Amino acid sequence: MAKQPKFYVVWKGLKTGVFDTWDECQAQVAGYSGAKFKSFATREEAEEAFRRDYEQFEGRNTKTPKLRPTALARSGVILDSICVDAACNGYPGDLEYRGVNTQDGTQLFHRGPFPEGAVNVGEFLAIVHALALLVRQGRDCPIYSDSRTALCWVRKKHSNTKLPRTTANRQLFDLLDRAHLWLANHAYPNRLLKWETEHWGEIPADFGRK
Repeated sequence: MAKQPKFYVVWKGLKTGVFDTWDECQAQVAGYSGAKFKSFATREEAEEAFRRDYEQFEGRNTKTPKLRPTALARSGVILDSICVDAACNGYPGDLEYRGVNTQDGTQLFHRGPFPEGAVNVGEFLAIVHALALLVRQGRDCPIYSDSRTALCWVRKKHSNTKLPRTTANRQLFDLLDRAHLWLANHAYPNRLLKWETEHWGEIPADFGRK
């Protein structure tokens, strides 16, 4: 099956407008502070979006592309790091999470799907999983997550999920309990950093299902 073409809108960058290729778009946004851009399935959608404000599309079912490592480095991203993300098809829903090497996208771990989960729980577990992995390896590189909630929970060493415990999600809550215990009993040198999607595109660990 032929790959569906995409069109890219840059609202804020070196040049603004609608671009036919990701390379053209990336040239306008890489290293540009506060760049605003997204992709659309058709030129008509892209041109209509460009006539409107970026904020009308922020968080909607449009795609912010992933920048290449060289562009991320120019934007200040630390490539010697782990990026984590989670995906959940509803609340509650089937949940999975993973961590990847920021430099080349190599998947380092993947867990799930777990039934009756919540995305913030997955984001939290992904960060703790990455921390445990780095501590075992003796590495002090940072971890990026695009979830402010999960980053806050990890720093407080406990999640604050309202997700109810059920028979179906028992395995997930077992992992959550183990994560709380790990945080209570371990120190770590790794920085926990917020992935700035607006500036850097989608986090490399993104599941690509938006």
